[in-house]
Amino acid sequence: MILRMLPGPIIGSVMLLVFLLVMQWLIKYMPELVGKGIPVGIYVELISYNLAYMVVLAVPMAILIASLMSFATLVDQNAYSVIKASGVSFPQLVWPAILVGVFFTAGMWYFNNELLPQANYRANELWRDIRIAKPGFDLKPGVFYDGIDEYSIFVGEMPPSNPGELRDVIIYDYTDGVRYRRDITARRGQLTSSADGRSLSMMLFDGEIHRRRPPGSITANRYEKLTFSRHHLTISIEDLNFERSENSAGRRNDRTMRTSVMTHLLDSLYAVTESELDKIDTLFSTIGTGRVVEDRFIKRFTDRGTILPSTRTTSDSSAVADERGVYDAALSIARRDLATVDRRRSDYAWARHITYTYRVEIHKKRSIAFACLIFMLIGAPLGLTIKRGGFGIAASIAIILFMFYWVSLVNGEKLADRQEIEPWIGMWIGNLVTGLIAAFLIIRVTLDRRSHR
Repeated sequence: MILRMLPGPIIGSVMLLVFLLVMQWLIKYMPELVGKGIPVGIYVELISYNLAYMVVLAVPMAILIASLMSFATLVDQNAYSVIKASGVSFPQLVWPAILVGVFFTAGMWYFNNELLPQANYRANELWRDIRIAKPGFDLKPGVFYDGIDEYSIFVGEMPPSNPGELRDVIIYDYTDGVRYRRDITARRGQLTSSADGRSLSMMLFDGEIHRRRPPGSITANRYEKLTFSRHHLTISIEDLNFERSENSAGRRNDRTMRTSVMTHLLDSLYAVTESELDKIDTLFSTIGTGRVVEDRFIKRFTDRGTILPSTRTTSDSSAVADERGVYDAALSIARRDLATVDRRRSDYAWARHITYTYRVEIHKKRSIAFACLIFMLIGAPLGLTIKRGGFGIAASIAIILFMFYWVSLVNGEKLADRQEIEPWIGMWIGNLVTGLIAAFLIIRVTLDRRSHR
């Protein structure tokens, strides 16, 4: 019975939640997308890549809602009373739901660890291409348009009845440089675009061209004024077309790496941190004993053939000079050792930061997957404990629990990234608390059934 009841609410809840997340995403990012002449297919592709993280958010919540609805339906239809009277225990009733929870946990485990990073990577690459793309050709009357390289275009009027018609046209052509700019004016013109969208064609009427001849021509630096009744101008707009980069062009971070890759990198990072700590400890120990400094002094003066005196008098100027040399050498070595310590500490801090970042991401992906089973275990007893007509209260409790889980996950990630707590604590604390709540609800339902026997 439960297996037949769960699929519908789960699918419906996932679709509803994903739809809401897509709407939120569009509201947030549409200002960055419009006006760039990007094909519709690119929009669809970008949304499809971002659906991956939306599914990660939606599935645990959908399982909680579906579990709550399914078991609350049993109570609302008095089916639960019949089940209790027939002697069916709570574990016997809920085990199909547990199987569904295990199935979704395994599926989300694979999805988060293998598919989500690739989707995030492709979304980041596409976003990068979109953000560096220039806005599409958007000529407006009364405003200079500078979106095309080496051209600045002004149109006084564009009749709404014929958008391709231009009046009072001014074009600054910088193809030969700013000094040799061509100024083109025309009373009217006609604008069309090529079939492939790579160029604009302007047929100008009744105008003038003012220019200074560029170097290399027969009449170099000579000012010219040309009058025309008709002049054709072709302007390339290929740089306005959206272009895709290669998928391998970008670097990957923790959000775009598979768990297996991060685990392999962690082994190397652990070795780096241990090595840096050992080097720092060794350097501090030698500085503390002073042996390394003494050995360097002896080697330096031995190589120079200088014999350090064991005693000296105030009148011994050579001894004073030798002492000064020892002092300068000690200061130089101390500064070099201090710089070495700072460099080692910086390398260690970097390796430790990357280590925490990778560990946080690994634990987060796994904890979100495991939350599917926990929310199934919460929804089942919570749905059975509500009275008829009390679904709204139970749903409110479920939403509060999910919000608590998500807030604890987000804040745990921030604390772990700042290395204030261990990554596994920050990522699993929400699962631990909600798991305890699930255990409490299960025990309560079990004891309630026994008291009614």
